[in-house]
Amino acid sequence: MAQLYANAMQSSILGLYAMNGGEGPNSYAQNSSYQRGVVDVAKPIIEEEISLNLDIKQFSSTPRKPFRIADFGCSTGHNSFPAMQIITEAIEKKYQTEGLISKIPDFQVFFNDQVMNDFNTLFHSLPPKSNYYAAGVPGPFHGRLLPKASLDFAYSSCALNWLSEVPKAVVDFTSPAWNKGKVYYTGSKQDVFDAYSNHYAKDIGSFLEARAQELVSGGLMALLVPGVPTFENSGTSYTTPVEMDLIGSCLMDMANKGRLCEAKVDSFNFPLYFTIPQELKSIIERNQNFSIERMEILNNPGKRTLSSAQSRATYLRAVFEGLLINHFGSEIMDELFDRYTKKLAASSLFQEPDNDKSIIIFVLLKRKVE
Repeated sequence: MAQLYANAMQSSILGLYAMNGGEGPNSYAQNSSYQRGVVDVAKPIIEEEISLNLDIKQFSSTPRKPFRIADFGCSTGHNSFPAMQIITEAIEKKYQTEGLISKIPDFQVFFNDQVMNDFNTLFHSLPPKSNYYAAGVPGPFHGRLLPKASLDFAYSSCALNWLSEVPKAVVDFTSPAWNKGKVYYTGSKQDVFDAYSNHYAKDIGSFLEARAQELVSGGLMALLVPGVPTFENSGTSYTTPVEMDLIGSCLMDMANKGRLCEAKVDSFNFPLYFTIPQELKSIIERNQNFSIERMEILNNPGKRTLSSAQSRATYLRAVFEGLLINHFGSEIMDELFDRYTKKLAASSLFQEPDNDKSIIIFVLLKRKVE
């Protein structure tokens, strides 16, 4: 048991949970329409906020330098590239409307994700006529990744629900928060939920502190954060955390049939947390380095692209398979997701995409002037 605990912690520390790479049938590139819906619904809001809040006179008054943008949690770029196009074109339009066409800067975009991310696919897929210079920045985004005051615009979509690691207490069999027989906080005891909530607050605080160091004064940061409207479960709707709990039930079914060791399930928990708007706002306000220029709830139209049990299961496989393989091995993956698909298909709840009440929290932050 102690060794399983140690292995689980080491996996989290190494950050071995990148999305499925490549462009195959189980890849993130082919199964991220849910995340693409987030970009589509946020497009007019990002354009409006850049128009209203970006102080280009601050940038145009200094010696000409690249306008630097970073996407924290870019994966293989399938949804990052459209977002970067939206941002750069909105900035160009701002310069044009201000009569500063001759001062439109070069753009440099930093694509960040875990060290294990498939950056080869990302760079291979770069738009051939992009209006920016691209660079990769591997590493966990909860800490510093770029030089001080080197960044003008930060962006992150569908990434800040990932924790830096699994909360140690939930896989420690000596802790009151040990999450035996489950893989997530959904439906678990309060100690488990509190361990996740406290870890999330710490991680987001670290993320904001790192970006506060990297962003210039007056720089903007657009965050699209997966969340839930409430922590209460409903019998007539579901959210992503419930789906993860369903994966856990499949793992326990397999353990009960001797397909894998039950202790292996006990030592596994998903390193994700889905916040509510009030909680996220409170965490941001405690940082004091940013002003909240806009914050609202978006209803992701991408959820309606997952209209079948198979499409929904493949979408989650693209996101979680690397993490699951790292802990359980690759041999059980086909059986696991076959079981998961059948459970989805057997439930009238999951057959209707509009029953998915998961939300996206849009936040536009401005770095306060020091």
